[in-house]
Amino acid sequence: MTKSFTGSSSYVASESLLASVNAAVTLRRPLLVKGEPGTGKTLLASAIAESLDLPFVTWHVKSTTKACDGLYTYDVVQRLNDSRFGDGDISDIRKYIKMGPVGEAFLSKGQVVLLIDEIDKAEIEFPNDLLRELDEMAFYIPELSETVKALHRPIIIITSNAERQLPDAFLRRCVFHYIDFPSESTMREIVDVHHSDIDEDVLNAAMKHFYKVRGTRDLRKPPSTSELLDWLVVLASAGVSADKIKAAFPFAGVLLKEENDLSKFHREVQ
Repeated sequence: MTKSFTGSSSYVASESLLASVNAAVTLRRPLLVKGEPGTGKTLLASAIAESLDLPFVTWHVKSTTKACDGLYTYDVVQRLNDSRFGDGDISDIRKYIKMGPVGEAFLSKGQVVLLIDEIDKAEIEFPNDLLRELDEMAFYIPELSETVKALHRPIIIITSNAERQLPDAFLRRCVFHYIDFPSESTMREIVDVHHSDIDEDVLNAAMKHFYKVRGTRDLRKPPSTSELLDWLVVLASAGVSADKIKAAFPFAGVLLKEENDLSKFHREVQ
């Protein structure tokens, strides 16, 4: 039996998030994680794998990704080329079958953590096209007349940036968790994990400025946790003092990525 996830040294998880992860493991269902970009959804899966000492398999979904891509691919073009120009045996179709991330996870000799990252980037039917495979932990390869069955049910983490609504049938099969944007106290814990040696005065000034930016009304893209961590690296590398952070907004382009957002912030604080 898989032991419980209690967090890791490299990832700060709330009690509610820990509970959701362990509920998904107990129910043997995928965990669907939503939240603002940069709040650690993708890192959660790798932290679970690290904590439970399990292999980690990733499937990064794009707008052109099809559900079948995660199961397996059949390289019919290579087989055709081999039939025309090669001298090998093309009757062994198995040579032209390559497992996708889901196929790899199913055939692993031990349990793995499978990340299906940014599922909402694909077409609307993409999640529905995976329903049967994730329910039955199996899929059929017609070219081989074989069914691939999971040797061990993977721990499945699915992330979404809420770019589109996911189908109800898919949502019913998942445990859901929304990662709230960290409070200042939680953010300090996160910073301490990644930058424990940062000057306290610089950190205090940076945090105050960061949350002031976050509080600016109607920003198109508020800065995220990952952008704060990047900003702290740049500030420390450049030797920026706490006073300079308070007096100006050094390296603003690390936090704000839109010209209009930068203008809005300056108007708000004037």
